[in-house]
Amino acid sequence: MTPGFLATLVALVACLALAWRYLGSYMVAVYEGRVRWLSFVERPLYRLLGTDPDAEQSWQRYALSLLVFSGVSILVTYAILRAQGSLPLNPQHLKGVTPALAWNTSVSFVTNTNWQNYAGESTMSYFSQMVALAVQNFVSPAVGMLVAIALIRGFARRSASLIGNFWVDLVRSVIYVLLPISSIFALVFIAQGAVQTLGGPAHIHDALNHVSQTIPRGPVASQEAIKQLGTNGGGYFNANGAHPFENPTGLTNFLSILLLLAVPVALTYTFGKMVGNIRHGVAVLAAMVILFGAWLTVTVVAEQGHNPAVSAAGLVHQPHGNMEGKETRFGASSSALYGVASTQTSTGSADSSYDSYTPLGGLGLMAGMAQGDITPGGVGSGMYTILLSAIIAVFIGGLMVGRTPEYLGKKIQAREVKLAAFGVLVMPVTVLVLTGIAVGLPAGTSAVLNKGPHGFAEIFYAFLSQGNNNGSAFAGLSGNSAFYNITGGIDMLLGRFGVIVPVLALAGVLAKKGIVPASLGTFRTDSPMFVGLLVGVIVLIGALTFFPAISIGPIVEQLLHGRFF
Repeated sequence: MTPGFLATLVALVACLALAWRYLGSYMVAVYEGRVRWLSFVERPLYRLLGTDPDAEQSWQRYALSLLVFSGVSILVTYAILRAQGSLPLNPQHLKGVTPALAWNTSVSFVTNTNWQNYAGESTMSYFSQMVALAVQNFVSPAVGMLVAIALIRGFARRSASLIGNFWVDLVRSVIYVLLPISSIFALVFIAQGAVQTLGGPAHIHDALNHVSQTIPRGPVASQEAIKQLGTNGGGYFNANGAHPFENPTGLTNFLSILLLLAVPVALTYTFGKMVGNIRHGVAVLAAMVILFGAWLTVTVVAEQGHNPAVSAAGLVHQPHGNMEGKETRFGASSSALYGVASTQTSTGSADSSYDSYTPLGGLGLMAGMAQGDITPGGVGSGMYTILLSAIIAVFIGGLMVGRTPEYLGKKIQAREVKLAAFGVLVMPVTVLVLTGIAVGLPAGTSAVLNKGPHGFAEIFYAFLSQGNNNGSAFAGLSGNSAFYNITGGIDMLLGRFGVIVPVLALAGVLAKKGIVPASLGTFRTDSPMFVGLLVGVIVLIGALTFFPAISIGPIVEQLLHGRFF
């Protein structure tokens, strides 16, 4: 690894350590109602929503509110995209989005996936970008955050029937966390050269060479900051973070990585603080770091080596590693760091082409998603999903010692294990079934631009990304078809709400339980042994569900080149 890359890692770790402590503590205060500096904004919003900020909800009412809000959001977003040709702020006079694509895009942004089967600069008007998509860039991560908080309350409360108020948690997530931070960083992005304008595209004519060019522009910087902070990932431009209007400098590239990791990492401190023991948050964070570090190492090493396809074409000397599909501004190592951070936080943004990664580099990107996007996962979603794995881990630990498992003083019994197992398995089942359908139908295989294991990897990656609400694309797949738009929407809905509803049910069940005093036989869940067990469970679940598919794709592709490293 180069000295510059190591310096970037050190700076990133230092910044994330500050975010873990201070942002994590700040979010505890936000969700406990102790942050009120925007109360003049908060109170009118509650009146508009018709909710009492002091009235909490059962898990059933909480889940119903969430589902109704998300359903209405899909309908409103869909309507805007379909009607954009008749709406204002459309200087390019773009037509309305086709029904299948509008469905896929609406579901994508509402589920915090931000999968894009289109080029933003030539498909979406300014109105659609700002009113439909950017709004969802705020509220969809807020939904993930409040589900995590609801589950944490379930662990923290004793003999309670309520887990909070959905509308209050939603408002506080947006106005106290996401909006202020993203506003500050949007100004930094603008100062670095990111574009922010409603002036329409720039038209340039080179009279000397008789060449004219139209350069798309728009309200980019404001969307760039929240796309990273909210682990959304949907880019204004088709090139996403590789476009200089979105990601102009090395500093913005670093800040992008920092932003997409900040809230998922900080939530582990929030978790520890709210359950009354920071060590439990540290244990969860340690499991995340171990797995993140492992796949980062695999990807960086693979991308610093030679690209087998490029070598086969006769370019044996590749001194800067695999630079195919990468920006020379960032280099192979920083691009790999960005890619791993993005895919393992369900962000999905990219500053390089993942289709051009080496087979093992592509495997490193897939691995985090195959493990459930929990290392550290998306905003909120990573936290509540890894807690499902923690419940399964303590259940296995209890079986080993022959006693009823406990986690944070709550007995983990049959109902809790069933809910956790359902939440963990719904995504793999959905992804594998839809991948099997796609590879078995002409509508699925005809969209693949590459044959063999790489082509299979492109199909598998698409459903894996959407099922995990990640949104990153492996490319090489013509996804803007009725088949992929419709099946992708189903994949994203099940991957999001098929996990959220069991999590909220689990929060309600746990909140009603009392605390069991610790004894000599209690398995400590803030110890290195628990961290090791949790890592093992995550790897085992991922391996049992996805190893055959990964073997058919990147592993076979690597072996076809005659060596593994």
